[in-house]
Amino acid sequence: MSKQLTNGLIYGGGVLFLLINAVAIVTETYLLMAVPFALAAVAAAFLHLDKLMFFVVFATPLSVTITDKSFNLGLSLPTEPLLAGITALLFFRFIQKGEVDLKVLRHPITVSILATITWMVITTIYSERPDVSIKYVVARIWFVVPFFYVLSQMFKKERNIRLFYWLFLIPLCVAGLYTMYQHAGNGFSKESSVWVMYPLFKEHTSYGAVLAMFFPISVYLVLRKAEVWVRASALFLFVVLTAAIVLSFTRAAWISIAGAGVVWLLIRYRVNFTALVIAALIGLSMLYGYREQLFMKLEKNEQVSSDDIGEHVQSISNVSTDASNLERINRWTSAYRMWSERPHVGWGPGVYMFEYAPFQKPHEKTIISTNAGNRGNAHSEYIGPLAEQGWPGLLLVIVFVTFLMVWGIRAYRRAINNDLGYLAICATLGLVTYFTHGFLNNFLDMDKAAAPVFGFTAVIVSIDLFFRHPSGLRQR
Repeated sequence: MSKQLTNGLIYGGGVLFLLINAVAIVTETYLLMAVPFALAAVAAAFLHLDKLMFFVVFATPLSVTITDKSFNLGLSLPTEPLLAGITALLFFRFIQKGEVDLKVLRHPITVSILATITWMVITTIYSERPDVSIKYVVARIWFVVPFFYVLSQMFKKERNIRLFYWLFLIPLCVAGLYTMYQHAGNGFSKESSVWVMYPLFKEHTSYGAVLAMFFPISVYLVLRKAEVWVRASALFLFVVLTAAIVLSFTRAAWISIAGAGVVWLLIRYRVNFTALVIAALIGLSMLYGYREQLFMKLEKNEQVSSDDIGEHVQSISNVSTDASNLERINRWTSAYRMWSERPHVGWGPGVYMFEYAPFQKPHEKTIISTNAGNRGNAHSEYIGPLAEQGWPGLLLVIVFVTFLMVWGIRAYRRAINNDLGYLAICATLGLVTYFTHGFLNNFLDMDKAAAPVFGFTAVIVSIDLFFRHPSGLRQR
């Protein structure tokens, strides 16, 4: 684009901005003030898509969800309209020019993502509520296209990977500071920890999951050799993030970080994978053999969620009186019954929360259960797809997670330099925290979780494709 045309667009846009705002003020139609920002976003998408994507990444931790209950519609502002616009723009560009990065599309991880979306589209045809499923699938597509495909193109430059980490981590810590300020006003009680992050996050479990995903990255940024002010900034963010994770009272987040730590030790010390699988199978067999004794032991634990951190940790294994744990079991058993009724195609993507109520058993309900079944999803990234998309849905999730781990470790070991290797393993460990957390919760229908999950996936694919050491393994 010529300089003269660019200047014309800038000056023309400035005049249009002033005119629209003048009309809005005179007529008191203040909604019109959003029009210039929408036009600016459109211009940025055409002229500087990379800068618009980085703005979306930065805005995501601070986005606010607006819900319209009459239409059963929730939208995160300003991120989701921008994501939808970017997806539409790329779609029309593809129709016009037919240009696409086949190298990225042919990567096994990408193939698993495309297979998952394809199966979601198929199960939507058989959905109990097609309107809900269509919205769910469309939202998944506008998460995947920008956060995975667009970022994978941007990550062909190493600096953009690191910039992505910083641009999400900084506002995430701002959200953490806001939450802790609100929490302090309520005496840092466990009860208030559930809602003090609102309206930036719906509740503490999604908040804790996103915080946990960035814990490995915050550690890497502190330990990485850099200018003093950079490391000091990283240390400050690490302290804020750690405090926010502890005060979130999210037990699943704490477990997921411990799980990521174990995975890192296994990778770091090159534990033999075959031996690890054999040990895991033996361990699972022993647990199954002693399942009755183990369950009796767990039933004796009556420690419920508490303000005391130690007692709160003990409550993790309480399956006799802790309402939060029992409600998850209620959701999982309901999902299993739903799957038993429709084992192959399920009830439709995103439909679980609208259909699980009749599948609850009276003796499994808790004080936080509802007859209407209107308090969220299946609380699992694995059991939820099983109920909504049948056994192929669960299988595709397992394949996706397996591919992330295999190629994440491979990208770490085959990167052209140590720094890129650590960028890859940080993304992998971040995903370990999420999919460990995923046994107990599911948040991929939220922009705040989808951004790091698919962003980290883009990091792994990009490093594996574009920064691979010629000899296969680099010398460390």
